[in-house]
Amino acid sequence: MAKFTREDALEYHRLKGKPGKVAIVPTKPMDTQRALSLAYSPGVAEPVLEIEKNPEAAYEYTSKGNLVAVVSNGTAILGLGNRGALASKPVMEGKGVLFKKFADIDVFDIELNSHDPDEIIKVVAAISPTFGGINLEDIKAPECFYIEETLKGMLDIPVFHDDQHGTAIISSAGLANALEIVGKKHEEIRIVISGAGASAISCAELAISWGVKRENIMLVDTKGVVYKGRKEGMNKYKEMLAVEDKGHRTLADAVKGADVFYGLSVANVLSPEMVKSMAADPIIFAMANPDPEIRPELAREARKDVIIATGRSDYVNQVNNVLGFPFIFRGALDVRAKGINEEMKFAASKALAALAKEDVPDSVIRAYGGEPIKFGREYIIPKPLDPRVLLWEAPAVAEMGMKTGMARKTIDIDEYKKQLAYRQGKGERIRYFFQNKARTSGGKKRVVFAEGEEQKIIRAAYQIQEEGIATPILIGNKAVIERELKTLSFDYKPEIVDPDTYFKLEAYSKAYYELRQRKGMTASDALKKVRDVNVLGAMMVKMGDADAFVSGLTYDYPEVIRPALQVHHTAKGVARAAGVYIMIVDDKVFLFTDATVNIDPTAEDLAEIAILAADFAKKIELNPHVAFLSFSNFGSTPHPLSNKVAKAVGLVKSRHPDLHVDGEMQADTAVVPELLAERYPFSAVKDANVLVFPSLESANIAYKLLARLGNAKAIGPILLGVGAPVHVLQTGDDVNAIVQIASVAVMDAMGR
Repeated sequence: MAKFTREDALEYHRLKGKPGKVAIVPTKPMDTQRALSLAYSPGVAEPVLEIEKNPEAAYEYTSKGNLVAVVSNGTAILGLGNRGALASKPVMEGKGVLFKKFADIDVFDIELNSHDPDEIIKVVAAISPTFGGINLEDIKAPECFYIEETLKGMLDIPVFHDDQHGTAIISSAGLANALEIVGKKHEEIRIVISGAGASAISCAELAISWGVKRENIMLVDTKGVVYKGRKEGMNKYKEMLAVEDKGHRTLADAVKGADVFYGLSVANVLSPEMVKSMAADPIIFAMANPDPEIRPELAREARKDVIIATGRSDYVNQVNNVLGFPFIFRGALDVRAKGINEEMKFAASKALAALAKEDVPDSVIRAYGGEPIKFGREYIIPKPLDPRVLLWEAPAVAEMGMKTGMARKTIDIDEYKKQLAYRQGKGERIRYFFQNKARTSGGKKRVVFAEGEEQKIIRAAYQIQEEGIATPILIGNKAVIERELKTLSFDYKPEIVDPDTYFKLEAYSKAYYELRQRKGMTASDALKKVRDVNVLGAMMVKMGDADAFVSGLTYDYPEVIRPALQVHHTAKGVARAAGVYIMIVDDKVFLFTDATVNIDPTAEDLAEIAILAADFAKKIELNPHVAFLSFSNFGSTPHPLSNKVAKAVGLVKSRHPDLHVDGEMQADTAVVPELLAERYPFSAVKDANVLVFPSLESANIAYKLLARLGNAKAIGPILLGVGAPVHVLQTGDDVNAIVQIASVAVMDAMGR
């Protein structure tokens, strides 16, 4: 867990003179008198009248459908207990930040200075028209049960007490996977729960939904085992889980022979001796924060066969509520749910359990220290920073809401998943565009990968196959690839082409010799050359045994592109191949070209590069506005270098008079529309999105600086103008980037 001091925490919250963690920003322009009139009076009267006629219209004309109230009275703040309503505000602001960060949901935090549950109910009910949902937080038991139940009966929007249900949903997902790993079934196990508050009761009830028998769950509170007939410290919620009196009184009595321990109580109540007394392959979820009921190192010292989870980020298997509430509310809000029922919670839990078995993205692995993450005893729950949780959990909740009649709005789940990806930024939108286009081929296009022995390539190939993007072919030693597949636990048998034993090598050798015999190639050299994976992959496309070729993860760019051009040359009517990067800056998309191939292009080369990039822009549904960059603005500094760029502009205009193209211009002139309009109103380009650099040097420097210092997202390089679908990875690309480039290769093959 990240270490910080008390002063660090305080400084974080008061940083830069703007205290707290949240602010309100307008979502509509308000920089003119007309805009102000629309935003307030008199324009606001129209939606008022519409909502009066039809209350559902509030979801169309206001923020209600994406606004949640986080409500607390501060009686059970984290592990700090009753600290009062005002003291709970930093936590509630934090909750709001998490809603926004992980699921793009807006929040008003509301701290109520009352210990009277009926007063809290009255206030929340009165303010409920403002919100699409209510998240109750840090309210002590048993009042929290009464408040939630009453509000759920009164309101027609979701009411969700996260302290109860969040922990239950996450832990149930982890338990399902832990049981699968140790070979046990829900209906066979016995669970002991230390604690009998809101979380404990909810965890028990959701475990029952998964199949655990009610009589096999034993609660232990500060008074001991909760059994039928006990008088002290009981309430109706504990009574529902009270077991027959068999003489068990203490936690030590209860855990003997138990399969599972749930800790929702206080630190250090589970001793190593108690762990030793549990059944084979004990499962321990020690979820007290900040200090668990037993430290994982002590539990493992007591039992080598233990699977343990905690609520802490510095141990494996973190039960973190952020895996639940943002995505549960996202799914519920998007179908305008009247509530969140047990089936929706169960669906969320099942989605999390299933996601943990999927291959983990490199971005998540990097965020957690770079060590491999694989389904097993130390990875039974998805990581909180996994961006895929939104795409798995919210649709599961939304779909179950529709199935169980809780939804007031019907949505297409596949389209909804795409819209959720779009919420994660322009980069995800582009990625989805590529993959969806590629999927229209029905997964039939064959993409051959040169570096088939590399684990990243194997993981990408598996994903490509599973998602119906293409049919992968891996070049490499069959034994090595099969060993990697076993290490990854993939039930997957890709087509493998071994360069040493491939039965078509002789035919390829003859074909390659015919291509290169007047370039100094001998027949014996050709036989050696076709064993080079970058030649072999290019030849597989040439000979019709693959539709596209991808390489470059472990090779320098020239090592891939040179043999590709030798085999396939440039496309018909194209003299020069070029490379383009898709650069995503905030919510804008730019194409940078040429950053990879042509070192010192002539004016004719620049014109061709620009046309290739403009054509590619159209393929990705971007209306091209092409700006040729230089150190000069429209002849302001005559020089052979700026003259070259101006000449290229003239060539493009003469060949493609319909294209929005202009230059030469400086970089800021190109990308600041107001600057261009003010100083150069004659320009044919108003808002440039295709930037043509005068040399590889300038383009390469620009995209790398922007990616590293400007926090822009770079997708590419994407190779244009080659005579066949050949595409080059960047050295060290992650799996997501490999899948992106493979999708581009499939699109390219489809376009041929």
